[in-house]
Amino acid sequence: MDAITTINLEQLLSWTAVGGLIAGLVIPYWLRHHRRHKASLKRFAEAKELGIDKARAQYPHIDPMLCIGCGSCVGACPEYDVLAVINGIATVVNGQRCVGHAKCEEVCPVGALTVGLGDISDRDDIPVLTPEQETTIPGVYIAGELGGISLIRNAIAQGRRSIEHLGASLPEDRDRSITDIIIVGSGPAGLTAALTAIQNGLSHIVLERSKAGGTIAHYPRRKLVMTQPVEIPLYGKLKQHEYEKEALLDIWSEIITRFGVDIHSGQDVTGLHKNGAGFVVQTTSGEYRGHAVALCLGRRGTPRKLGVPGEELPKVVYQLLDAQSYKGRNVMVVGGGDSAVEAAIALGRQPGTRVTISYRKNGFPRIKKKNEDRVNAAIAEGIVTPIFESTVQEVKTDAVTLKTPDGNISVPNDDIIVLIGGIPPFAMLKEMGIKFGGEKKSSRKPLPSLTPRAVVNPAQAARGSS
Repeated sequence: MDAITTINLEQLLSWTAVGGLIAGLVIPYWLRHHRRHKASLKRFAEAKELGIDKARAQYPHIDPMLCIGCGSCVGACPEYDVLAVINGIATVVNGQRCVGHAKCEEVCPVGALTVGLGDISDRDDIPVLTPEQETTIPGVYIAGELGGISLIRNAIAQGRRSIEHLGASLPEDRDRSITDIIIVGSGPAGLTAALTAIQNGLSHIVLERSKAGGTIAHYPRRKLVMTQPVEIPLYGKLKQHEYEKEALLDIWSEIITRFGVDIHSGQDVTGLHKNGAGFVVQTTSGEYRGHAVALCLGRRGTPRKLGVPGEELPKVVYQLLDAQSYKGRNVMVVGGGDSAVEAAIALGRQPGTRVTISYRKNGFPRIKKKNEDRVNAAIAEGIVTPIFESTVQEVKTDAVTLKTPDGNISVPNDDIIVLIGGIPPFAMLKEMGIKFGGEKKSSRKPLPSLTPRAVVNPAQAARGSS
């Protein structure tokens, strides 16, 4: 009896030890999971309240029937809090922070996630395009940010894809006295389109309103530009993940010179119409004829203005090129997006510069996580002073009048940098006859995913690597 009792006691102790070990492993895991889930629910509720859960452009699309809730996509996102696992399913929490890296799509082990525009049927700010970037006007292409998907890598892929499709569709007996492709814009998409044209033996002209580089040329001095490693036609790979603005512009300049890209600067496009078998592009300087047109424009368009008394004063500008030129001055940045907070931080680093940032909302809910951390640190250091829930009422020579919930206040000021977005060229494109998603009669399908693995049609996948 004593032996049996001893055996039972040993078994009991053994099972107790096993149970303790399991509890020691499972309970902490469950508690961590519970805390993460609770935090994710809170972030999701806050995002919905702020209206930032829905994306303005590309964002991850999750198939809940395939998702296994592993969280790989959450950890892979360079923008930190676009996704979260809620109730065992990957969920878009902050869709407006998605910039199209598509890292989440690459790491999903079950193919439950794709990054793209999704259903654009009610989006009157997204042009309807084929997978080859062709608009509802055959022979007119859109590549780059104007199509609704950001990131330099995607612009390069789209510029290449559109011209490769054009090269395969142009007839051999076409009129060679007319330019094969007129490219509007000389940013990453436009320059890639030109290089692809040269590579495929197509004649080209690039029309540029200001100077080569597109939106990048207007970035502040030494701004870091995210590219991800990309392959540029004829030139080869850009292997770094980040380049300073100046270094990237030097590369563009080298490419233009080495490969003979034909850029016509000072050409502000005012119209486009069909002419026989081709098109006529009208600019402020004249007309250009081509068999096809690639619109490689940004979405910013014309800078949006404040519309208040005193805005015409020379101290009001709409871009920051060199923060050092504002040393020792009272500078106000107006806006709450990434460009605005980046400008405020750069200005705050200058000796003696006193920086305020006026924004109509209570916080910066739409900016990238990296910028959020940086601007919060700058505010904590006292080098940037935010005035939330404020709007500019009047600009004076030595001050700015702001409307706040507590009444109007006057802020001493030498310079104002207005970074509140721009007016996109959608009206001009619609006048040209290009259909947008909100126009129900369009026959074009939405853009594909950013990575070819997620494209259902194998033929599209072969064409659409990005």
